[in-house]
Amino acid sequence: MKERSLFYNEVHVAGRRYHEADLVWDELKVGKKLIMELDTDIAGIDPNAIALIFQSKNGEQYLLGYIPRSDNAELAAFLKMGWARCFECRISAIKPEAHYEDQIHVTIRIVRCRN
Repeated sequence: MKERSLFYNEVHVAGRRYHEADLVWDELKVGKKLIMELDTDIAGIDPNAIALIFQSKNGEQYLLGYIPRSDNAELAAFLKMGWARCFECRISAIKPEAHYEDQIHVTIRIVRCRN
């Protein structure tokens, strides 16, 4: 049997308190897919910044935060090479009572790429 995906990494959502998670908190559930996107607007601060974006039921997009700087360099290199479709990011834990930096965790998996 062929694997559909392989584990790549699990991280917390960095900077969650400074972005829009509170606007969609009730929609955030374990298993929800997030969009990973290179954020060139903050390249001067972090050239490997990867934004984590939630798309709500009505199609609006909300910036939840970022892949932590300590974990983003290798993944950013893949995204810069155009391999974004080979990765999938899903919410793996929601901890409302935890510190802001530990409230949302995501799992990143490598998925089967098709040309």
